[in-house]
Amino acid sequence: VSMIFLSSSSGFSSPIAAESFNYKKFFEMVGLKKKSPEDVKKVFHILDKDRSGFIEEEELKFVLKGFTPDGRDLSDKETKALLAAGDKDGDGKIGAD
Repeated sequence: VSMIFLSSSSGFSSPIAAESFNYKKFFEMVGLKKKSPEDVKKVFHILDKDRSGFIEEEELKFVLKGFTPDGRDLSDKETKALLAAGDKDGDGKIGAD
């Protein structure tokens, strides 16, 4: 499903272009809200590269590369917006819960 989001033939703008990433559309396309808690934890552990139990800003920057080999790094602005969307307690990182 996420590959459709990343293709230019989808109904969404391609996140390959700088500053084009829309986290709301991304969450919708990957079906995040429809995933079971177990599936969400699996994705969390994939993104938590340093196994700290948190997804930090540096790890989020590379999230698109986890979905397609030609995915680009998110800009600082895009990364901060994505982090803010997932940071429930305001500590600057995303926890597993």
